[in-house]
Amino acid sequence: MLDSPTGDHNMMNQPLYTEKIFTERKVFFMDLKENDRGRFLKITEDVRGRRDTIMLPIETLPEFIEALHRVAEYEEELD
Repeated sequence: MLDSPTGDHNMMNQPLYTEKIFTERKVFFMDLKENDRGRFLKITEDVRGRRDTIMLPIETLPEFIEALHRVAEYEEELD
């Protein structure tokens, strides 16, 4: 049986939490979502209607954040 647009399947597609980051030409969406396999972070880059997305399992989020901090620290040292 297929779910209707207002059924439970539609609710599962809704983010648990969302953040948006606006830049000059891009918008980044960070959506905390959940499916049958668990929670994950969906990061989408929108550039004038063209979208690219990565899915990050929630278990790897701390390592991802640490890597971002190291990149930011390194970039600060370049100045």
